[in-house]
Parts: sequence; C-alpha cells; structure tokens
Amino acid sequence: MRIFTSLAELKAAKGEHLGHTAWRQITQEQVNLFADATDDHQWIHVDVDRAKEGPFGGTIAHGYLSLSLLPSLMQELYRVEGLRMAINYGLNKVRFPRPVPVGARVRAGAEILDVKGTPSGTLSIIRVTIEVEGSDRPSCVAESLSLYVPAEDS
Repeated sequence: MRIFTSLAELKAAKGEHLGHTAWRQITQEQVNLFADATDDHQWIHVDVDRAKEGPFGGTIAHGYLSLSLLPSLMQELYRVEGLRMAINYGLNKVRFPRPVPVGARVRAGAEILDVKGTPSGTLSIIRVTIEVEGSDRPSCVAESLSLYVPAEDS
C-alpha cells in the first residue's frame, strides 16, 4: 500500500501506477445481495439455471456491482494522511468492456492521472481498472474522482 503523507506528496506522484490489489472472488451471494439492494433482479444476474443457457454460460455480476467495489479496492492501494475528510466526488468515463462471471476472481490496478487544487480542496483523478483473472480484457475501467480536504493544521 502506498501511503501519502501529504497532498503535496500525492500531487508529486501524478502519473504513478499504484499497483494491484489482491484477487477477490465474486460470489452468487454478493450478486444476489446487490440485486436486492438495487432492485435489479435481471435473470442474467440471479437465475442460475436460466443463465446457464444464456449468452454468458452462467450468471454474471452487475456492472454497477463491480463499480461499487472501487472504494474497498482503493483502500488496498493507497491512503492519504493529514486529511479532515475525503469525499467520493464522482466518476468519469466509466466502461464495462466485459462481464464478470460469478465465481471469477477480480483485482484492481490504479494510476494517478491528475491532482489539482480546487476552492473546496484537492481533487484527484485516478484511473481504476478492474481485471478478471485469466481474461485479456478488463471488466471495468473508470476514472474515480476524490476530493481531499486537509486537516485544519495541515
């Protein structure tokens, strides 16, 4: 894990790749819980028997489930110290190039694209790529925006 001791140190790391997270398996239970939380019960996600005959040969994770893993995955890669708070500010250019089959393992890699000051704090843009083990195409690519507000004494 990369630990940035200040926002200036984060800004100096622009262009740096932060490495990869550990692999984690996507389970049918996760997919079902996500379906319940979002009311998205499309059969390709939750109907195991029907999905076996479908276009993917089994159930797949929701694209937005993959996207919702970003905060957890990013915590494995880096941390910025000396903050009053960090806020998920938004996303740019989100794409889902390939589905994640239930049972597959995924991991994330991240690259710092930009870090800039704003009137509200420091904004980082980090490209996160979620890979599926054994696949040559990522399952999710997104630019994650985070707003960092320094501690009062920073």
